[in-house]
Amino acid sequence: MGSLILEALNVRVEGQGDKFLVFAHGFGTDQSAWQRILPLFTPYYRVILFDLVCAGSVNPDYFNFRRYTNLEAYVDDLLNILDTLGVDRCFYVGHSVSAMIGILASIRRPELFTKLIMIGASPRFLNDKDYHGGFEQEEIESVFVAMEANYEAWVNGFAPLAVGADVPAAVREFSRTLFNMRPDITLFVSRTVFNSDLRGILGLVKVPCCIIQTSKDVSVPASVAKYLKNHLGGKTTVETLRTEGHLPHLSAPAMLAPVIRRALSR
Repeated sequence: MGSLILEALNVRVEGQGDKFLVFAHGFGTDQSAWQRILPLFTPYYRVILFDLVCAGSVNPDYFNFRRYTNLEAYVDDLLNILDTLGVDRCFYVGHSVSAMIGILASIRRPELFTKLIMIGASPRFLNDKDYHGGFEQEEIESVFVAMEANYEAWVNGFAPLAVGADVPAAVREFSRTLFNMRPDITLFVSRTVFNSDLRGILGLVKVPCCIIQTSKDVSVPASVAKYLKNHLGGKTTVETLRTEGHLPHLSAPAMLAPVIRRALSR
C-alpha cells in the first residue's frame, strides 16, 4: 500500500529542515494551489504535498465510489502517506475539507500533529436550529442539480463566487482544476462534504489549532470560525484576513503566508 499511495496521490516532499509541514488542498483544487506560498516555507521545513484522490490530477480509476462515502477514507489516505514517509510529528495546513480531514486524523493519532492550521474550515455547511453553517438544504440541492445539468456552466458561475476577490488569475486557476475533475466525482464528493457533520467530535481535538478565515467567504460564514474556536478541545486561535473569498492561497498569497508562518512559530 505504501509506495502505491505515494505514486497514486502524487506525493512530493520538498524543502529542508528538521520539521515536517503538510499542505493539504481543498475541494476543487490540487496541490498546485499551494505553489504561490510554497517557496516561503521550503527553506525552513520539509514540505509534504499530495493530491486528494478526488482531484483531477489523480487517475480517476483510483476513486472508489464505495470507499469514499465519508471523510474517514480520506483520513486513512493521509495517515498512510505520513506512515509511509516515516513522519512521526508534523505541522498540518488544511484548506476547506482538508481542514476537517486533519481534525479527524488528529483525533485518531494526536501524537502525529504538533498543530493544525485550518483555512476556510467548516464542520457543517448546512444550517441547523442553533447553528449557522451558511446553506439551507434546498440551496444545496439546487447546486447539485446545476452541477448535473451543465457542469461547465456551474464551474463558470461557481469559481468567481468562491474566489470572491477580484483576482482573475485566481478564478482561472480554480476553474482549471475544477474542469480537471470528472463531473460525476465532483458531484459525489460535493454530496459527501455537504452532508458531513463533525460538530459532535470537535471537543475530542486536543491538538492546538489556528483557524484562518477571510472577512467574507461565500462558503463559510464568519460565525463558523467562532463556533470552531468555542468547541474545539485544544488551544485555538482565530486569524481573520482582510480580504474576500474561500481560497486566499490563490487570491491573496502574500497576505496568507505571513499568517501561516506566525501560526507555525507559536
